[in-house]
Amino acid sequence: MSTEIKICGLSTSSSVDVAVRAGADLVGFVFFPRSPRFVTNATARELASQIAGDVVRTGLIVDASNTEIAEILDQVPLDLLQLHGKETPARAAEIRSLFNLPVMKALPVAEAADLTVADDYRDVVDRFLFDAKPPKSADRPGGNAVTFDWTLMQDIQIDTPWLLAGGLTLDNVAEALKISGARGVDLSSGVESAPGVKDEGLIRSFIHAVRSV
Repeated sequence: MSTEIKICGLSTSSSVDVAVRAGADLVGFVFFPRSPRFVTNATARELASQIAGDVVRTGLIVDASNTEIAEILDQVPLDLLQLHGKETPARAAEIRSLFNLPVMKALPVAEAADLTVADDYRDVVDRFLFDAKPPKSADRPGGNAVTFDWTLMQDIQIDTPWLLAGGLTLDNVAEALKISGARGVDLSSGVESAPGVKDEGLIRSFIHAVRSV
């Protein structure tokens, strides 16, 4: 089975086009104002509307209120909501039911005990994203170009589809896939020339590298 690839934090028409043409399975738009990858609803609407086919249009939100989510979805055609904050299982279930969209819960990982949290979400989310726990000095929950110990994923027993994230790059993704056993990867900073600035050549090269593993 082909490895799923998600390119997150896209903010320009050309970067979206490159990601889709290169073969990304999912693309992500960030609705978290403190992120250098933040896009407005209007911009996200234009970007999401140019995507055709089976590419999953994903909206990354962080502890958003129902009003904020509704405003996004009223303007932006999305296929998946990525919950990247401290949303509880109950909150994840509420969002999934209220907005009738599949949800992906991001869980921060630094040690084996962090993976046990997934048990609480198994019945209320459609996907997981296992990301590196942010540094204490970080002002955002993801996109910090930090990796975690991929061997922690080797013994995880989970039927829910999941993606690996956290500091993935062209240089380390093959090793990350081999060690973790991941069937999907998500990256943002690893294909940037500066925070929030996507490098279209890196996007193409990264997707090619994953497909070659």
